[in-house]
Amino acid sequence: MIEFHLDERSGLSPYLQIVRQVRQALRLGLLREGDRLPTVKEVVAQLAINPNTVLKAYRELEHDGLVAARPGVGTFVTATLVDATLAAHGPLRQELRRWLAKARRAGLDEESIEALFMTTFRTTAQEEIA
Repeated sequence: MIEFHLDERSGLSPYLQIVRQVRQALRLGLLREGDRLPTVKEVVAQLAINPNTVLKAYRELEHDGLVAARPGVGTFVTATLVDATLAAHGPLRQELRRWLAKARRAGLDEESIEALFMTTFRTTAQEEIA
């Protein structure tokens, strides 16, 4: 079962962070059709947030056709976002882990690593478009 976390520095509202985490888990194959999401009560207890925040996230996921609520039972995954590229994830993840280890050995902290990655990611994406 997915375990949510909130990042106050992300600039995203808590409900959007939950939506994004579910979508990422679906894309990476970590959540599959039939899997149950944590109950609203469980998420509220874990993250200390308002129940309406969780309900809003789950409603958006339901509207997108990714989950379905079953009253009295829970919210279940009804679709996946996994595509043919999933097979490439393993080797790429290992390569990324090696890169992260190098970055840490070079003295970069988490914030610096994230800034370097995101800046390089955006720059590369812009270069590919041009």
